[in-house]
Amino acid sequence: MLDLNSASLIFLTLSICFISLFFLFFSASSNPSNKNPCPQSYPIIGNLPGFLRNHHRFHDWVAEMLSQTPSSTLQVNSFLNLSHGICTANPINVEHLLRANFQNYIKGSRYNNVLNELLGQGIFNVDEHAWILQRKIASHEFNTKSLKHFISDVVKSEITNRLMPFLSKACNDDMVIDLQQVLQNFTFNNICNVAFGVDPAYLQNSSFVKAFDDAVEICSSRFMSPIPAVWKVKRVMNIGSEKRFKEAVKVINEYAMEIIISNENKEIGSNQDLLSRFMSASKSMEFQDQEQRRKFLRDIIISFILAGKDSTSTALTWFFWLIAGNPRCASLIRAELSSLPELELRPRTFSYDELKKLHYLHAALSESLRLFPPVPINSRLTVDKDVLPDGTYVGKGWFADYSAYAVGRMETVWGKDCREFKPERWLDADGAFQPSDQFRFPVFHCGPRMCLGKEMAYVQMKSIAAVLMHQFDIIALDGGANAEKMMNPPYSLSLLLKMRGGFPVQIKRRQQ
Repeated sequence: MLDLNSASLIFLTLSICFISLFFLFFSASSNPSNKNPCPQSYPIIGNLPGFLRNHHRFHDWVAEMLSQTPSSTLQVNSFLNLSHGICTANPINVEHLLRANFQNYIKGSRYNNVLNELLGQGIFNVDEHAWILQRKIASHEFNTKSLKHFISDVVKSEITNRLMPFLSKACNDDMVIDLQQVLQNFTFNNICNVAFGVDPAYLQNSSFVKAFDDAVEICSSRFMSPIPAVWKVKRVMNIGSEKRFKEAVKVINEYAMEIIISNENKEIGSNQDLLSRFMSASKSMEFQDQEQRRKFLRDIIISFILAGKDSTSTALTWFFWLIAGNPRCASLIRAELSSLPELELRPRTFSYDELKKLHYLHAALSESLRLFPPVPINSRLTVDKDVLPDGTYVGKGWFADYSAYAVGRMETVWGKDCREFKPERWLDADGAFQPSDQFRFPVFHCGPRMCLGKEMAYVQMKSIAAVLMHQFDIIALDGGANAEKMMNPPYSLSLLLKMRGGFPVQIKRRQQ
């Protein structure tokens, strides 16, 4: 006779075999099309082994797999077949997802589950009527000259009064600074001033800054979790990172509501920040009560802070890293700056009209964004089953990801030199900047959800890059980008493509 331990072992083995066969059958029967390429996928565990092996270089792993498929599109199989999805770097498919069949690809529960506590019903977390309403208000405000001038004035003030004095001191003291952190502080001050109209110095002394950083980081870990059930259980039990997330959101809510309530007593139209503008627009909207109106304002403002807080600083960090490794491009940018009249008499900022003349700088920033998009991968959820233009089957309820990072590294899209930093690819024969088709360059998203702040992001990036490169040499301690590093860039896995471990540099004043 078998002893109890042996019988238990046999029972356990048979159970595992039965479960394995069940999931194998379920996997085959749940996907009507077995033609979708799915590299590095295994029964039951799906793509999990590859994800764990390549966690530190996730976006390059995805780009490599996509480049090996016939149409730069692959199917993703999750652990235990709990979800299905596709990922693409094919511009034709990107256009289909984001414009041609826009109504079938929504933010849906995948976004809402992860970001609801932080963004609520804000513009980046909703669909249909709620999105249309907020988009209409935001689009009107972002197209007004007054907001453009207000943002430009905020950027100039921050450069003149905070950024340049700090960098000058770092230069005089021969300090090593983390340029990524410096730029993050700069852009956070900007966006909070633009969003709330609050003195950035006051914000730096509040717990709002740390709470916001913590909340975004935990949301990132939620998105990147290979087994979402883990963080969901932690949320229910209110332990670990989920407990910290709840505490951070409480601080964010209290701070945002405090500012909204204090602004309600101000004269409408007296301020130019986004909060004041949305408060004015919301006067004609119907709300159940004052609390619902305040919640609406809180959600949309927090959404814009999320969008503007680190995206520009992340883009500039990679730009300066690339420039540090490409001195030829740095020389060409400075030559272009020198072509501006009376540069030696220039104050520390450049006018909007002068920035428009900097075609090579615009091209260099675009090339940097192509290689290192601040939001490297984005996702949608399918309302109904579909077939993409390249023949890829997408089931109902599947997620559909598009990787801007991978698109920028597809030879079929950008040629054999796609991994090289070449600003000239954006210039015509006369040296004028030529924009790319948005679906080959989905850095600012595409279609109806195209980023409203794209123009202002370029103005801010060009303003900072022009001032810093005119005044200083930025020496990267790691030497900056080279061919070897471009094959394995030092990024961290997060919602944004931040540089892993920061960007240590020394600042040297240039001889004018």
